[in-house]
Amino acid sequence: VQLQASGGGLAQAGGSLRLSCAVSGLTFSSYSMGWLRQAPGKEREFVATITRNGGSTQYANSLRGRFTISRDNAKSTVYLQIDSLIPEDTAVYYCAARHSRWGSSDYRDFNSWGPGTLVTVSS
Repeated sequence: VQLQASGGGLAQAGGSLRLSCAVSGLTFSSYSMGWLRQAPGKEREFVATITRNGGSTQYANSLRGRFTISRDNAKSTVYLQIDSLIPEDTAVYYCAARHSRWGSSDYRDFNSWGPGTLVTVSS
């Protein structure tokens, strides 16, 4: 199983980034997906999750409105759109897969993880 996140990098505050996570080695449409992040010196934090058919999404309350999770089952890829970037968004962003119809806000519910992609937001 491989989850390869990409799209991170250095961005200006107020800008946007679109992260992608290409998944292989599993039946993508059987898995709900999630994005989590970990800032330097902080614990891993839930960002967003999406059901396996893409019909339902859930976001961390503090991040709602600036983040959009989506998926393309034909491409076995999940996306995270981040708008109105702020320096506090600086973190390693991880995509994760859960063998379930439903998403989850608890990182312990996810079965497989990718290595993450670093997002750095400058003010």
